[in-house]
Amino acid sequence: MKKINAVITGVGAYLPDYILTNEELSSMVDTSDEWIMTRVGIKERRILKGEGKGASDLGAEAVKDLLKKTGTSKEDIDLVICTTVTPDHMFPGTSAIICDKVGIHNIQSFDMNAACSGFLYGLDTACKYVQSGSHKKVIVVSAEKMSSITDYTDRTTCVLFGDAATAVLIEPTEEEIGIRDTILRSNGIGRHHLVMKAGGSVKPASHETVDAKEHVVYQEGQAVFKHAVSNMADVAVEIMEKNNLESDEVTWLVPHQANLRIIDATARRMGIRKDQVMINIEKYGNTTSATIPLCLYEWEKQLKKGDNIVLAAFGAGFTWGSVYLKWGYDSK
Repeated sequence: MKKINAVITGVGAYLPDYILTNEELSSMVDTSDEWIMTRVGIKERRILKGEGKGASDLGAEAVKDLLKKTGTSKEDIDLVICTTVTPDHMFPGTSAIICDKVGIHNIQSFDMNAACSGFLYGLDTACKYVQSGSHKKVIVVSAEKMSSITDYTDRTTCVLFGDAATAVLIEPTEEEIGIRDTILRSNGIGRHHLVMKAGGSVKPASHETVDAKEHVVYQEGQAVFKHAVSNMADVAVEIMEKNNLESDEVTWLVPHQANLRIIDATARRMGIRKDQVMINIEKYGNTTSATIPLCLYEWEKQLKKGDNIVLAAFGAGFTWGSVYLKWGYDSK
């Protein structure tokens, strides 16, 4: 019996219509296009508008796009994993709400929170289900409404984040393609540097926590940058060495889109050229767990079956990791 491998067979996405530019941000807070571009490389980001709209609305549209693109029946889906730091509610899970909005019923679904590394954690988990033989079609949907936890009076964080959702389909194959290797790590020291301080069991919501603006992203930028640069680059190089990949054998690096300087540092450590790196941070900002699959979505038509692709991410927690995959199809 041949080994079962897990392969991405399609990518869908949804981006809100509203574009928040650096110019508009400059009218809201003390910042400028030059300041933002110099420090993080972001020009604009998408924002979900509308009363009562949440991550599930973004995610449902991304899943619908994926099913349509791949010609997949919703009745054939076995499992939906939702990666998010901005769930609709503490409970029930956003994955179940997405399923209901798409019309996928009576299947297994659950949420995962590994912050900006969420897609890699979700992808690895989906792989294990498929490789076990128990599941044939698994969707990993990364849905983030970061605008809901962004303080637009804090110029150090409000320039960073955008809203988006992506969905990828994972299926079994006996070909030597798909996810070849994964390295995932975490370290709880990061909880002090990048966190939403209130709203959980340690500090439940109260008038005091709301007044203190503790239900939004808090980040100590220098500490996060230091850890992100070293850990994301280290783990990307580690997965290359582990799989005997030379720099010129890597077709694409797909890095988490948090900061252009972190992306550049990772590429330099890997010894790869800039034209081997997927970068769209200028258009969308940091969409947390959706950034990596959003790159795959945008570059899909350029990808060829068998391309060697390295995914690398770093997020709150801290969490970080890399995935080595061989792309599974030529786009039509």
